[in-house]
Amino acid sequence: MNKSEFIEALADRCDLNKSQSGRCVDAFIAIITERLKKGEKVALTGFGTFQLVKRAARKARNPRTGEPVKVPASKQPRFAAGATLKAAFNPKKS
Repeated sequence: MNKSEFIEALADRCDLNKSQSGRCVDAFIAIITERLKKGEKVALTGFGTFQLVKRAARKARNPRTGEPVKVPASKQPRFAAGATLKAAFNPKKS
């Protein structure tokens, strides 16, 4: 499913037109991005948590030439699935 398919499915499920649904999806993404840039963690109970993780600078190798390359430190967004989302795919057997 891509973004436009998601927008269409959201519009159908919430009785919105595609334009309204698209603005909702864009706002959702923008809010999460803004909060992560501020260093905040975004936790959606039952769904998961978005957070920014710092990666330290490191040395790597260019696979083509084999020469060492310095990889600068960076920040990466991460998503960890919540318990309810995980349980949807791994139901407990009685």
